[in-house]
Amino acid sequence: MRVKFPAIALGVAAALALTGCSGDAGGGESSSSGGGGAALTIAKPDGAITTESNNPFLADSSASMYGYRYAMFETMALVNTADSSVVTPRLASELEWNADYTELTVTARDGVTWQDGEPFTIDDIVSTFDMYLDGRLTDTAALDYLGADVDGDSATLKFGNSKFVKRSTVLHVPIVPKHIWDTLDDPSTAALTGEGEAIGTGPYVLSSWSTESVTLTANPDYWDGDLAVPELHYVSYGDNSALATALSTGEADWAQAFLPQIQETFLDKDPANRYLVTPTAGAGTLFLNLTRKPFDDPALRQALAWAVDRDAYVEIAREGASAVVDSVTGLGPSLEQDVVDEFADETYEVDLDKAESILTDAGYTGVGDALVDPDGEPVTFAISVPAGWTDWNTEQALLSEQMKELGIEVTIEQPDWGGWDEARKTGDFDAIIHWLDGEGAWGVYDSIMGTRWITTDDAGVERADFNFGRYSNPEVDAALNTYASTDNDADRAAAMTTLQEAFVRDVPAIPLGSHPLLGLFNERSYTGWPSEEDMYASADPTQAEVALVLSTLEPVE
Repeated sequence: MRVKFPAIALGVAAALALTGCSGDAGGGESSSSGGGGAALTIAKPDGAITTESNNPFLADSSASMYGYRYAMFETMALVNTADSSVVTPRLASELEWNADYTELTVTARDGVTWQDGEPFTIDDIVSTFDMYLDGRLTDTAALDYLGADVDGDSATLKFGNSKFVKRSTVLHVPIVPKHIWDTLDDPSTAALTGEGEAIGTGPYVLSSWSTESVTLTANPDYWDGDLAVPELHYVSYGDNSALATALSTGEADWAQAFLPQIQETFLDKDPANRYLVTPTAGAGTLFLNLTRKPFDDPALRQALAWAVDRDAYVEIAREGASAVVDSVTGLGPSLEQDVVDEFADETYEVDLDKAESILTDAGYTGVGDALVDPDGEPVTFAISVPAGWTDWNTEQALLSEQMKELGIEVTIEQPDWGGWDEARKTGDFDAIIHWLDGEGAWGVYDSIMGTRWITTDDAGVERADFNFGRYSNPEVDAALNTYASTDNDADRAAAMTTLQEAFVRDVPAIPLGSHPLLGLFNERSYTGWPSEEDMYASADPTQAEVALVLSTLEPVE
């Protein structure tokens, strides 16, 4: 059962109760598990994945990078990507938040078993969260979990601050079996490659793993009914071009990727091919390293914001699979309601005269020829994006041309994923293009400006999981904390004003265009896929909603 609630307004302190019916959550009955249907090949363009790790909590595990973690490990509920007011209960049949979102009461779904036959209970939910409490799992999402009170098959999970802005983060925590994870030495790093360790409640069970592909088979005892698709094959291609070929020839069936010339390369190849764009609050964003020249000067960042052609990003780099983010607040079209009155009608456009004026007033010379900063040094920088990310590789070239208008020489760097990933975390870059994390307007600003993302590892190396530019402002951190924790409308509104004023003034990063979830698939063998008319889930197979899609698919008659 999918349950829809009114969109939650700022500061509403109402408890939301959700009740789901076993067997209905995601399409009900279909054909028998593994019953003679066609396998689906699910593909990504991330290159070779050389080491097996089935840990659903690790972003760099093969389960996460191939995308099969959520086909194996389920969550308490699923928050609809396109409409966060729609919540589908999964392992929790009932959920209720308290007034200030510091407590969540959940009831374990009856009749669920782990893939090894052991019964699923409320203790599995509690023990999963308790691993954050005792430090056995790293609290990368800053949930600040305090413990739980158990009452029969229900439990009240308690948090140190309001989860108003992190409701989906809490609900999407993968639930793992207590009887296995209590035996692991270090759940934060466990690869789950031992006999009987990679066990979930999900619709599919790990069958085989290799560096070429991973196979999952239908769970014959799945609590949400029989499954139409007997097998899932996960494959990673070298880049978007190789993936495009695989999709167009039918070698791959389902993917999350941006494809150049999608109409010609995919949709026109087969009338059964489909493409679904699911909007999100995030944006493709130009992150600037504020710790080094030339981006340590806010005047330069302000000038760049007036020189970047966001329309070109959407029309050329993204080929229309995006929407321009031109509000000076950095908020995209889906967040217009969150823009404060002060900036309601203020948008960026390409205005080289304005950019030149900003630079000249700040002491720069050589605008439009060879830009020189107030210290007499030439202004140059590099933009880094992994090779094969064709949309953002195109944007690199566009930005390079646009910066020439200001007299800035831009170098294009396209390393492999591993090198780029390490550089973005350690701050060894000038500029990168990246997506944003989190929910709503708060998530945009937290991703770009929140210092909670910056930590120091055991070797003393500073690392960032977001806020890659290393923006630091105590006033902004306080506003982020207030917005996330208060149950007072006025305080939350004041915090949002502080965040937007800081963003407009300091230009810590430059959002370019919305960053929707993309799903490419074919309907040759199965129907029931998400669509624009029924976007019950995103069609991105790497998202938690994949379990909902897989349990909804039915064979073509």
